[in-house]
Amino acid sequence: MPEALAFFRGRFVPLSEANVNITTHALHYGTAVFEGIRGNWNEERGKMFVFRAPEHYERLLQGCRIMLMDIPHSVDDLMGITVELLERCGYREDVYIRPIAYKSQELVANLKLHELSSDFALMTVPFGSYIEAEGAIRCTTSSWRRIDDTIIPPRVKISGHYVNSILAKTEATLAGFDEAIFVNQDGSVSEGSGENLFMAANGALHTPLVSENNLTGITRDSVWTLAEDELGLEVVERRIRRSEIYLADEVFLTGTAAHVTPVGELDNRAIGDGEVGEITGALRDAYLGIIRGDNPKYAHWTTAITPGGG
Repeated sequence: MPEALAFFRGRFVPLSEANVNITTHALHYGTAVFEGIRGNWNEERGKMFVFRAPEHYERLLQGCRIMLMDIPHSVDDLMGITVELLERCGYREDVYIRPIAYKSQELVANLKLHELSSDFALMTVPFGSYIEAEGAIRCTTSSWRRIDDTIIPPRVKISGHYVNSILAKTEATLAGFDEAIFVNQDGSVSEGSGENLFMAANGALHTPLVSENNLTGITRDSVWTLAEDELGLEVVERRIRRSEIYLADEVFLTGTAAHVTPVGELDNRAIGDGEVGEITGALRDAYLGIIRGDNPKYAHWTTAITPGGG
């Protein structure tokens, strides 16, 4: 039977015992850096395939540098901990893997990062669809603007800045939409509340620059590669205006949780015919095969794990 475990304070413990004190600095101030990694179960092969975990850990350590955290683990160390945790847990279904580095000192009223100790923890839980919608989703432009890099760097996953995404996502779903699209203070498109954005127009794919205050997405990078190498498409990284999305042939979102999610509508305006576009469908199908270990050409993007370590 699967067992819910976590790596916490240097050892593997039951998930129910991986707890922090209410005075922990990260709880009060959002002083943590996290990642979301997918483990994708392949029933036919009896293995879990973890998608691009080293790249996720490289980004986690980048976030640690920004937040002045010194955790005693390299990318190789973190990969070893991840493999062992998944083997021990024994899940035979899709999982979400959540590593977090955080200011662990039990101390409030101190805003000086360099004076605070840090720790690392890792947990994993069963995880299905992130956006519960069939076909193409409905989006709205958020009234909340995307935070700027000069406020909190969005290029890494700092816990505190996710309040920005939470406000946008909550607003969108309460209004009856599936997802929110952020624009910057100048009206240029940034990303979704938890996903990068691509737009198909004039025979090419277009995506906002990372300097438009979006995450340096690993799924974004993967889909970019697939578009060029498998579909022969040009991918253009540039500034995109909100009105361009209304007139696009296709729009889709990419992210670890969301995979490749087609967008059929923005602000009550249909994109294309409002259905899953040809390019979006082809990229989604290719991506979903790769993350489950079914395409040997991209085997270097996955880490195969056998539950129980067999």
